[in-house]
Amino acid sequence: MYKLVIEGASRLEGEVEAGGAKNAALPLLFACLLTDEPCRLTNVPDVADIETTLRLLESLGARIEKPARGELIIDPSAVGSFEAPYDLVRRMRASFLTLGPLLARFGRAHVSRPGGCAIGSRPVDIHLEGMKRLGARIQLEGGYADASARKLEGGHVIFSMPSVGATENVMMAASLAKGSTRLENAAREPEIVDLAGALIKMGAKIRGAGSSVIEIDGVERLRGMDHAVIADRIVAGTFLIGAALTRGDVFVRGARAEHLESLLDALTLAGCRIDVDADGVRARSGARPCPVGIVTAPFPGFPTDLQAQWMSLMCVADGRSEVHERIFENRFMHVEELARMGADIRLQPGGHAVVTGKDLLSGAPVMATDLRASVCLVLAGLAAEGVTEVLRIYHLDRGYEHIEEKLTGLGAVVRREPMESEV
Repeated sequence: MYKLVIEGASRLEGEVEAGGAKNAALPLLFACLLTDEPCRLTNVPDVADIETTLRLLESLGARIEKPARGELIIDPSAVGSFEAPYDLVRRMRASFLTLGPLLARFGRAHVSRPGGCAIGSRPVDIHLEGMKRLGARIQLEGGYADASARKLEGGHVIFSMPSVGATENVMMAASLAKGSTRLENAAREPEIVDLAGALIKMGAKIRGAGSSVIEIDGVERLRGMDHAVIADRIVAGTFLIGAALTRGDVFVRGARAEHLESLLDALTLAGCRIDVDADGVRARSGARPCPVGIVTAPFPGFPTDLQAQWMSLMCVADGRSEVHERIFENRFMHVEELARMGADIRLQPGGHAVVTGKDLLSGAPVMATDLRASVCLVLAGLAAEGVTEVLRIYHLDRGYEHIEEKLTGLGAVVRREPMESEV
């Protein structure tokens, strides 16, 4: 077990890579199960969730090679197991994305109901209803979803909410279904578009990815593919917020402005200067941020995965702001930890927080409760007076690649230290 020790009052300055998107790489890895040919992925981030996924793929029979940093070759030709066990799925919610590919290719899937960050209810019912619309038979027993189908058939799926995972799962399954499928109220996130692009390289026939209606014409088989993972918009946004929080100047190479419009608008209102070019996005700030309220929403709205980081920025804003969480009902667990650092945050009913900014936060021992909350505390520590220790950083390692090295490269004083005992 490790902790991050942060010496505060840092100013972030310089250039940093956004890196590959974890939330894009995970469905791409599971998409490899749709074929019996090798698939090559590049720009894959070195994070714990990727390692968990590779262990899961290997447990199914896939062979994995790592020729170079950020490069993976997945050979799924020997996949012979159809079970995604609890021991692996409980670690990461995205593991439920084995359901669609296994069901579509083999007609069988036995997948544990998932775990992951404790940020609120994220039921898999939407995934299961989508599979039923494609003709799958589903039984829930002993914490597992047992799915079967002699051959999936195209259908009309109307999602009750624009779930990213359900859209990915059903889109993958429909790629090998007999006939045509229409997905309505589909998620529009860039990760959906990236997955669709990779599936098209494999021979899938998909139209409309990135809109609320996706149409898929099923094909008999899919081939291997060679695909580069898109840049991580959440990691990029985290570093841009870090620049604003520390009154710094950071260029995030690889960041794509079209994936970050809602954040860049908010940063501009907060007083940041934003520069965009073909290579990335730069954020500069020389003054205390102005208060700016946000409401989380599905893409292209403000990402729930940046809400905690934004709250850390508003903790030092010159005035009062409001944060409305509309995606996950339990995504304010970082509030108590920020309060330990002197933040003034009042929680209201209905996923509503009122933040009154202070001149300066104070370093303190704090505990991460989920992936994004952990990096929010790291950012707050950078702007705080004194030393901050962030415990339970295994959450952080699930989604941020070599975070202390990247922050050190920007001028922060951050180090990873072993803990004396487990917390």
